[in-house]
Amino acid sequence: MEDTTWKMSANHGVAIMLAKNQLSELVCDAVNLEGIAITLPEVQTLLEGITVGGHKLSDQNITLNQGRAWEKLFGDVKHKKFNLSKGYVCSLHAVAAKEEALEWGSFRTSGVVISGTNYRPPHAKNLDALFEEMIEAVQTHDDIYDQAIAIFLQTARNQFFFDVNKWMGRFMMNGHLLQNGFPVINVPAKRQLEFNTFMLAFYESGDQSQMNAFMRSCLDPCVIEIMHES
Repeated sequence: MEDTTWKMSANHGVAIMLAKNQLSELVCDAVNLEGIAITLPEVQTLLEGITVGGHKLSDQNITLNQGRAWEKLFGDVKHKKFNLSKGYVCSLHAVAAKEEALEWGSFRTSGVVISGTNYRPPHAKNLDALFEEMIEAVQTHDDIYDQAIAIFLQTARNQFFFDVNKWMGRFMMNGHLLQNGFPVINVPAKRQLEFNTFMLAFYESGDQSQMNAFMRSCLDPCVIEIMHES
């Protein structure tokens, strides 16, 4: 698999190193995008095992779950355990959504709604088939970033879980990138308005082009430069 846009060569060691170095930033941006106002130094402190004041315990737990899910992802990629399967995504959801979602570690069993849009996610009975269709469709893309972004978007639109779907989509997107030796995409919290606006439009239309361009624009140019140098 290749990157046809920036012409980066796959380098598993460098890609994982860069993601690990970004861990606090990845977690901070992810939780802030979902409305948890926590600073980067506070995230760094929490991930070091020290509690911080002024935040709800639930918000701290969500932040720590993000860190644990990333650590699981790093370990699974290193030991070649990461894969695009229902079993794997559920095992990761069990970490990322623990005590946050209605159920964690399994696909939802009833309907859900997405705030701000009239789009209704598919019936729960169709989720297994839709997951398999998503993985098959991913293989039709030649570009690794098209594949990865499609995983994120379809996971979010199908709402496989009761909650934490966008997070799970990004985890699986980035796991797929790391597994293939390419750097992860982080959505900065400062771009929340763009992210939310484009996601709502995507939910309605199912057209990935605008969100694909947005997600690509979030890849740090410095990371691309380092990959070219490696």
